[in-house]
Amino acid sequence: MEQKITDIIMHMGHSHQQLARIIDAERHITVRLSQIVHALPDQEPNFEGVEGLMDNSSSINKSLISYLNSIADLEEAMAENLSQVIAELKGSEEE
Repeated sequence: MEQKITDIIMHMGHSHQQLARIIDAERHITVRLSQIVHALPDQEPNFEGVEGLMDNSSSINKSLISYLNSIADLEEAMAENLSQVIAELKGSEEE
């Protein structure tokens, strides 16, 4: 029984690593977008009018929101997996 729990924990650790890699990739994208926004001139930028500026701002906001949602999903998945492991450990202690 303990071997099964150990295997489950190892598989969960691997899935957490993969989730962290995905979020890290999204973080790099968001950081790069932030660098691009920071490099834009403050005076007389040419964004093809107000509509172009609004589209670009909306795109950046969507990327940031997506990144933050990914972090929240990762936290939720880790908490759910950890609660299952703790429940298994408590169950094995009672036996």
